[in-house]
Amino acid sequence: MEKLNIKRLGMAFGLTGAFLYLGCIIVMVTAGREGTIKFFNSLLHGLDTSKIIRMDIPLWEAGIGLVQTFIMAWLVGACIAMFYNISFNKK
Repeated sequence: MEKLNIKRLGMAFGLTGAFLYLGCIIVMVTAGREGTIKFFNSLLHGLDTSKIIRMDIPLWEAGIGLVQTFIMAWLVGACIAMFYNISFNKK
């Protein structure tokens, strides 16, 4: 069995997370408050997001969120690769 490259899988997860975060930003900018609420309510299977949607997010806060999402997703991908490699390293 081949080993997974921890850095590459981490990067793939990190970039995917960042891409999804940017998608959320685009939805919020283009759909407005009501459209954003409808989108996330349908995405989250009917959970009411109207009480937690905040539309007045400063650019710096969105940037920090993007970086945090990338880091967290990178860590998830790296951990998956590490655990995968460890589990198949046993003989």
